[in-house]
Amino acid sequence: MMATIKLKDFTVKPGKKVSLSDWKPDDDGGLSKTDGEARLEKNLAEVDQLQMKFWANKSRSLLVVLQGIDTAGKDGVIRKVMTALNPQGVTVHSFKKPNDVELAHDYLWRVHTLCPGKGEISVFNRSHYEDIIVGRVHGFLKSKEIEQRQRQINDFERMLVEEGTIVLKFFLTISNEEQLERLHARLDDQSKHWKFSINDVNERAKWPQYIDAFESMLSTTSTDHAPWIVVPSNRKWFRNLLVSEALLGQLSALNMKWPEPTEDLSKITLK
Repeated sequence: MMATIKLKDFTVKPGKKVSLSDWKPDDDGGLSKTDGEARLEKNLAEVDQLQMKFWANKSRSLLVVLQGIDTAGKDGVIRKVMTALNPQGVTVHSFKKPNDVELAHDYLWRVHTLCPGKGEISVFNRSHYEDIIVGRVHGFLKSKEIEQRQRQINDFERMLVEEGTIVLKFFLTISNEEQLERLHARLDDQSKHWKFSINDVNERAKWPQYIDAFESMLSTTSTDHAPWIVVPSNRKWFRNLLVSEALLGQLSALNMKWPEPTEDLSKITLK
């Protein structure tokens, strides 16, 4: 009998002070890689069908947030899990350093404009949380400003949920040793050089500061309406599986039916 994955074991309880050491980055959920990959393919086939109903109904929207330290696998999740979806109803957005136009507005302005419409799924590869994390690690936000942004983001996500958007947030966690190995792999593989930057080395040196920032983020912004799911990501196949389990669970819970036709199809004759 295949092991049962309990999403609640990976979900951050609202109000809980988080220590990332509570989750083992190399967790495999008690599954073998073969069983895990087979289950992933089954999940994706079901998600594909559910997404078609989601798109056809146009009654709800879904925002998927992917956060994690460099090399944790955000791109990998998008390639393996999200590309199983129909691209007609899915958009992927990456958030880089704000440009001059974005800086002229509040920090959530550029985020809100990219949130999904009814029937759509939007995937944020990094997100509005960068506006807390980077400011904290690099010291250009004061403690009061960080607390204010945490509160504002909670309110922002609550508004999205109350307006019909499902907010599904994943934090991908890997070990320090795994990150080093993955950075070496990028250097050793010419086809991955485009992904490497000298800034990756500089940011790696700030590992303790990033862990502190992530733990604070998870502790203060996991809410009843938009909880964080911590995804152990040393094993890429388990990372993908856990994300697919959560995605399948959310879509299944909607109990969607195919929408009724707007016309009486019984009167249509094809020749």
